[in-house]
Amino acid sequence: MTSCASCQTPSLVQFASPDLVAKIVYEGHDATDDPAWRTSGAATLEDYGRWCKHLCGITCLRMALGPDAPSLFELRDGALKYGGYTEDADGTIRGLIYAPFAEYVRDVHGMDATVHRHLSLDEIPALLDAGRTVMVSAHFEIRRPERPAPGRGGHLVLITGRTADGALHFHNPSGIDARTRTAELPVSQFEPFFAGRGVSLGPRADALTTH
Repeated sequence: MTSCASCQTPSLVQFASPDLVAKIVYEGHDATDDPAWRTSGAATLEDYGRWCKHLCGITCLRMALGPDAPSLFELRDGALKYGGYTEDADGTIRGLIYAPFAEYVRDVHGMDATVHRHLSLDEIPALLDAGRTVMVSAHFEIRRPERPAPGRGGHLVLITGRTADGALHFHNPSGIDARTRTAELPVSQFEPFFAGRGVSLGPRADALTTH
């Protein structure tokens, strides 16, 4: 894993091959044509292809857990068991569902997880100052903030810190290059993409007892 120079949190994407992200999300490239799919921990190429576009939240968790985190699909399997994702009879994948996901994080990974169904950007600095990271719902086009926001929410990014002038430092699981995978935006630019909800993650219990 590559760690961010600013916040030391790993910088990860939800696809096995970072160099394919732009092609997958903007050019319709078939995710099953990813030669590195096995590194995701998926049992089959079909499973990888069905799920990789839905795993932004699991990638945020993987980053928050640090360099010794389980594989992407091992975390997916755990969240599935807790109901963090559901599948309809027709195969439609739904989630991430915050409450069961937070329960999974607490029970299995020993990390405090708090669901914020109503979260303002003004509340986030206090959460960061308390040593938490904040997984928030934002529109996926936050990777191109120079364009008008087409909506709010639908994707998850991990806010890990803030700059001296108050800009939010965040990691985007579907960033298309290094600049958009670890990014900094003023609150005023972040806000149009933000859906006003998320999950804050505290340090792992074992980290608190390690000296």
